[in-house]
This record gives sequence, C-alpha cells and structure tokens, in this order.
Amino acid sequence: MHHTHTAEPRTLGDHTWHNQAACLSTTTNPVDPEIFFPEPDEMDRIHAAKALCAQCPVRRTCLDAAMEAGDREGIRGGMTEEEREPLHSKLHLRLDYARVNATLAGDDIHLTDAERRAVTRTAYQNGVPAEHLARLLKITEEHAKKRYRELRREIRNRAVHGTSSDQTLATAQAARDDLGTAA
Repeated sequence: MHHTHTAEPRTLGDHTWHNQAACLSTTTNPVDPEIFFPEPDEMDRIHAAKALCAQCPVRRTCLDAAMEAGDREGIRGGMTEEEREPLHSKLHLRLDYARVNATLAGDDIHLTDAERRAVTRTAYQNGVPAEHLARLLKITEEHAKKRYRELRREIRNRAVHGTSSDQTLATAQAARDDLGTAA
C-alpha cells in the first residue's frame, strides 16, 4: 500500500493545522472535546468522534502529531488509543520521502530514525558538505562526519558482500505499509 501525500509535512512547533481541524469548536460548530476521550465501551461516542475525524482535512497531520508526541490518550487522527498502539512501536521505521525532501529543502521536520538515515544518504549522494548535513539534522559537524563515515562503510560492505539494495527497499516498504496512514 503506497500513500500519496498532498499536504506538506508539518514543521516542528507548527500548530496552525489546529485552525483547520473539524473538531475546532466555534459558535457555529460547537464540539465537545470530551467526545474524543470516551471509555472503551462507549461505542456511540467512539463512532461520533471517528465520524467527525473522517471529514477532517487535517486528519493525517493530527495522527502524525499524536504519534510524534507519543500521545496515547483519546481519539486522534480518527484512531482510538488501541488502534494507534501498534503504530507507536513502529514509528521509528516510518520512511516518508515527502518529509525527507522537506528536510533537505531546509524545513524543520520531526524525523524518524529511518528518515534521518534517508536524509544522510541523499545528502551524501548529492555531495552535501557535512556542516550542512549537521544543520539539517541539528547535530554537531563531527556527528555529521561520523554519519557519512558509517554510510561509506555501509556502501562499501554492501558492494563487497553483494547485498542487494532491493532487500533494503523491500524492508523499508514493508515498514511503511504496516504504518498505514501514519507513514
């Protein structure tokens, strides 16, 4: 399952997406926030909250924000706590190239481990200096140089041992597929 994303990834600290949320309570659209914190057996409240999420234009952003913040309470992004639980353990595997590209373009994006590796690989392949990689990943220049050394060693070992990059891509694709809409 491949997901096409139309919205740009949210930058760190950006909460402007809240203004577009279907759950934003206004005088013309009063929404009780408690609807998103039902008890497990309150199926009517769960269905009502999910119905509101289903029509929300920032549903994916809400889910991403909940996952990145480790939010395990209530319904977020159209998913219950129980539905999000398996995603939390796999979040570090998420590899969203829109997020990688946004980071390479200079945006301040909350990256997973897999996305940080993809930024490093792409920067290396494009001859980006270590000091620029350091700024992109918000690490020291020495750490950026170390990431490049490790990547060169990985590339060399793959060439020596004949490990197929198709295996690596298949593993990354499987991880993305398992994450569903949060990937």
